[in-house]
Amino acid sequence: MTDATLSSAPSETVSGGALYRLVWKWHFLASLYVLPFMAMLAITGGIYLYKPQIEGWLYADQMYVAVGDNPLPIEDQLTALQGGPGVKRLRGITHFDDPSRSTFVEFNTSDNIRSYAWIDPYTGTLLGHVARDETLMRMLKKFHGELLLGKFGTKFVELSAHWAIVMFVTGAYLWWPRGRRSLAKAVQPPRGTPKTRGRSWWRETHLFTGMLATVLVVPILVTGLPWTDVWGGGLSYVQKQTGQSSGSLRFSRKVPGSTTSEGETLAYAEVFAIAEAEGLVAPYEMRPPKNESAAFWLRSASRDRAEQTELIIDQYSGAVLKRHEFGDNPVVARAVSWGISFHQGEMYGWLNLAQNTLAAVLAFVLSLSGFVAWWKRRPAGRLGVPAAPEASLGWGMIALVVVLSALLPLMGASLILALILDRLLLRRLGWFQNA
Repeated sequence: MTDATLSSAPSETVSGGALYRLVWKWHFLASLYVLPFMAMLAITGGIYLYKPQIEGWLYADQMYVAVGDNPLPIEDQLTALQGGPGVKRLRGITHFDDPSRSTFVEFNTSDNIRSYAWIDPYTGTLLGHVARDETLMRMLKKFHGELLLGKFGTKFVELSAHWAIVMFVTGAYLWWPRGRRSLAKAVQPPRGTPKTRGRSWWRETHLFTGMLATVLVVPILVTGLPWTDVWGGGLSYVQKQTGQSSGSLRFSRKVPGSTTSEGETLAYAEVFAIAEAEGLVAPYEMRPPKNESAAFWLRSASRDRAEQTELIIDQYSGAVLKRHEFGDNPVVARAVSWGISFHQGEMYGWLNLAQNTLAAVLAFVLSLSGFVAWWKRRPAGRLGVPAAPEASLGWGMIALVVVLSALLPLMGASLILALILDRLLLRRLGWFQNA
């Protein structure tokens, strides 16, 4: 894997063609780590976009029922769980405005396993139940975000997202028309076929899909960062310090409790009726009070963020103790929430879904074409690292590296570690040197 280095004094500032080759080398080295993750994220993320449709197909027999005359009280419906998995804790109930939908329940079983269940509201029959972490889409989501390895795995996924952004920045520089390659030629799709043109076709495919993916994939990468541990954790800290955190009532410790313990707790159907009277958009997701002094939490489970109003309802009197609209959130919290909605293909209907689906396809083709183009170019038995001069960077490039490291701290930390390893070990072993 060792090769001769282009002769250039380290004190010289790299520019022009030398800069192009240096950026190409960085792009190549980053891709060694990023491309497998990008392919994985493209496949799992592309499938997860269709979560409602897939679950509607997988659980159709549980989600839909024959419409009867009058539904049973929800409390009576819940008795079906006692004869099945048992209920240690009732977490929530979702009520739909569709009479053909079953009652959806989230609960902990008697073995304390967080689970989902579907109950026929007309007969009280338990249609099915499943552990939450055993559902296909839940496992797919955890693999997408953490490789099923918890906090340990999520760091690797986040690192790949950071370096993917660097790859797109360097890739845009490499794609930019120069010399005899005009803009008209740069935006043309690849001609011919892989069989007739070989490596050239794969290289042009990589450049063309990279151009499109830069526009479509980078926004998805950026809007996914708030979910991450390091970047997302830093954002959360900044939001708290600047008063830009979400005002959601779901996990807030400042929500009011029920004002009196006299009388009986409202029937669940009454709570949903209050939500309808308050103008909330169905379906309604309700979480019952945990104790005698707590209150009902309820929200609209609409996919439209602007419609996700939350209510705190006194469990005895039915009074609305607090109401929170999406628009009440600070501007940064709203931006983060809209970003998540965009990331999941929910922000502007079928067009957002189609756009993110195309982005997933482009990301996968970009990964595949990059790998094949490298495989066909590399010298036999060697890694084929692009040749680049040993020269110092200009101040503009140094500033870009510093800015990217500050915005993407996990990338910056890994870059420092890589430079240390390169100086102390990798150069002696001859790894990742010029082709």
